[in-house]
Amino acid sequence: MAKKQKYVYTFGGGKADGNGKMKDLLGGKGAGLAEMSSAGVPVPPGFTITTDVCRYYYANGKKLPKEFDAQYKEGIAKLEKNLHKKFGSTSDPLLVSVRSGAKFSMPGMMDTILNLGLNDQAVVGLSERTGNERFAWDAYRRFLSMFGNVVLEIEKGKFEKELESIKHKKGVHLDTELNVNDLKEVVELEKQLIKRETGQEFPQDPFKQLAGARDAVFRSWNNPRAITYRRLNKISDDIGTAVNVQSMVFGNMGNDSGTGVGFTRNPSSGEKIFFGEYLTNAQGEDVVAGIRTPKPILELEKDLPEAYKELRQITAKLEKAYRDMQDFEFTIERKKLFMLQTRNGKRTGIAAVRVAVDMVKEGLITKEEGLMRIEPDQIAQLLAPVFDLKEKGGAVKGGRLLAKGIDAGPGAATGRIAFTSERAVEMSQKGPVILVRPETNPDDIEGMVVAQGILTAIGGRTSHAAVVARGMGKPCIVGCGVLKIDDVAGTMRVNGTSMKEGDFLSVDGFTGEVITGQVPTLPSEVIRVLKGELNKSEAPMFSYFSQVMQWADSYRKIGVRANADIPRDAVIARALGAEGIGLCRTEHMFFAPDRLPFMQQMILADNEQDRRAALDKLLPFQKEDFKGLLKEMKGFGVTIRTLDPPLHEFLPKTNEAAQELSEKIGISADKIMQKTHELHEFNPMLGHRGCRLGITYPEITEMQARAILLAAAELKKEGVNVVPEIMIPLVGNVKELKDQTAIVRAVAEEVKKSTGVAVKYLLGTMIEVPRAALTAGEIASEAEFFSFGTNDLTQMTLGFSRDDAGKFTKVYLDKKIFADDPFQTLDQSGVGKLINIAIKDGRAVRKDMKIGICGEHGGDAESVKFCVRSGFSYVSASPFRIPVARLAAAQAVIEGKTKYSNK
Repeated sequence: MAKKQKYVYTFGGGKADGNGKMKDLLGGKGAGLAEMSSAGVPVPPGFTITTDVCRYYYANGKKLPKEFDAQYKEGIAKLEKNLHKKFGSTSDPLLVSVRSGAKFSMPGMMDTILNLGLNDQAVVGLSERTGNERFAWDAYRRFLSMFGNVVLEIEKGKFEKELESIKHKKGVHLDTELNVNDLKEVVELEKQLIKRETGQEFPQDPFKQLAGARDAVFRSWNNPRAITYRRLNKISDDIGTAVNVQSMVFGNMGNDSGTGVGFTRNPSSGEKIFFGEYLTNAQGEDVVAGIRTPKPILELEKDLPEAYKELRQITAKLEKAYRDMQDFEFTIERKKLFMLQTRNGKRTGIAAVRVAVDMVKEGLITKEEGLMRIEPDQIAQLLAPVFDLKEKGGAVKGGRLLAKGIDAGPGAATGRIAFTSERAVEMSQKGPVILVRPETNPDDIEGMVVAQGILTAIGGRTSHAAVVARGMGKPCIVGCGVLKIDDVAGTMRVNGTSMKEGDFLSVDGFTGEVITGQVPTLPSEVIRVLKGELNKSEAPMFSYFSQVMQWADSYRKIGVRANADIPRDAVIARALGAEGIGLCRTEHMFFAPDRLPFMQQMILADNEQDRRAALDKLLPFQKEDFKGLLKEMKGFGVTIRTLDPPLHEFLPKTNEAAQELSEKIGISADKIMQKTHELHEFNPMLGHRGCRLGITYPEITEMQARAILLAAAELKKEGVNVVPEIMIPLVGNVKELKDQTAIVRAVAEEVKKSTGVAVKYLLGTMIEVPRAALTAGEIASEAEFFSFGTNDLTQMTLGFSRDDAGKFTKVYLDKKIFADDPFQTLDQSGVGKLINIAIKDGRAVRKDMKIGICGEHGGDAESVKFCVRSGFSYVSASPFRIPVARLAAAQAVIEGKTKYSNK
């Protein structure tokens, strides 16, 4: 007989059906509650409805499994037995919270309901039982608001409006200043609102309330903000959420009660200090929502010393047990502490690096675990710019310091003010924006994504804005109480200074300072140390960064190169750990003002002789550029791509620009514009470019090959041994490659004769045409290396123009046609399949063929891991993505050895 599937897991009273390893089934919150209960931590009892039920709910037309109802009722019965109360009782009501809890933390993205079980009779019973009438009516008005918003889907602002109307009527600012009669009036207004909006009375039956709340939490799994958050964090839509039903404990029973959120380490900096916030006489949502600005958690030692001492002891044990920084929630009811949640805490990139290194040194985790704790993109946050202190100091002295709030997310940002999420999205199309809100809520997620920085008037370091911004790695300032924001009018006033939407604002997430206008930025301290502009002793984060990179390099088995076109880029690339150049785009050299006229002269020439004359003028420039790159790389490989873009890109597009060029090169403006029109193509991406240019105009390939080989010969004479890798782009047929390699080899012989130096070099091709991938065996007979140009290979394989796909990519992501943007993360099942075919067939001809990737995917963590699994020799990324690639390459090796995964 098949074992009955278990859908409900109970916890409390020192026991639990589940444990901390069951996150797939119980979600992160449910698994944490089970583990804490079993460990004897004071946890209000309850039960968890598994993620299996959520998945069943969506797969079966929002129905529940047949076996669920009996288990659900049994869970309620166990809870009643544990607490010696009856759910639905009006004299001594058993009240519960209903919370979501997916496997991965999604702060504020799904819904929560507190105080469920209250009704018109139970509120009186609760008042009599506790001897605190104000508390009972405060709990009821909160429940009506949450239930109305989450279950009945009435706009949250409408409930807030009713509450504000009573506060205004009574002339008070805080909820806590309302008396019992005021709260009774709020309750009546909220019930009337529910009747108006739904056409029905508020449900008085607690069992109907619970069923409605349970299903609403399941529905919240697919609300827009949750879907957006999952997409941004690459969390599967299929895992579902658990539902946690837990008996209520109350932090709003007076000044000997309270609620708070904390971390065992600072989630912004990673420093090993007790970090968090709390409010007395409040419920949990007050802290997270930022409705009142809370106190720092260290002050709890003065307010409630015994509870504080116990909290420190419990959280220290939790960090040690979970071997990671913990994010915890707690409530104190009449001086008694209860733990409501523990989970691995969200953190900034700076904190992730520091916590990982410190915990390895403390012996809590291994080096492998430390590397796996850091998401590769987080390492890039350590390279983010900061404000130029001299410029910022001048702005402050000049009276531009507008306000100071709570520093909640490190970094520096300047942009135009946007007062709503919607406007932030619109304005971000034209330039950087700073999202300025009274407070953020989960519906602001899209605006937060596009904003360079976030500023709120209320809230603390654990508010929604702070938690989400830290997860995104964005500068954030919260609790800036002097801001008077009118988001409807699009204005903000601060102590007599008025600012409007579109004005420039600068925010310093390290210090909490808000400055009017624009403040110039400087490179991060890591970059300044690498450039020799800052001493290591003055840059503590540099030591953490270098330690992680050192560990990563000890594990990775794949090279990491840089896409760099000029020596300046090569310098920073080497400093960031590049082991060569995987792509030098020679066309970028031609756009410099001192070279462009010669390039244009070559294009406008009517015959080969004139073209060669113009190319001879370009040769010295190219040679010196190549010499600088080759020298900077100190013997590491340098892959140089011959000319790729269509020629019309170098010519003027307007009559005015044509006239200006005419005066420089002595060719009429009419002729210049005529040539521009002649070279115009309907589909340039598939047009006269790449090797097709070199085949049509072999003198171009000759000049470039000569410049490369002369540079290498001169360096060899200077005692610098280099091996340039000459790469022919856009090959789709081996005969195209043969045509171009014959030219290069002939030039190599000429250089050998003229300099007396035999230069060692490699000849290869860029695999970016699907036919090249499918005929890689033939091409390998002529190519000594392959480098996959995945930007074009993705375009041609999918039939999408990279420049135009942005118009519909978001729709594809929303409709789950794409899991990721294929121009950011490699399409492994399509483009990846072509790549693997090419590698297999190429290495069948050349066993040790060097294989690289040089598209933007070379700096994407998941794409790098694919390259490791597929046997690439190296990946090549833009300079500031090199640390990301180094860490991702190490993680791929660790994942290959173990079952580690970030997701």
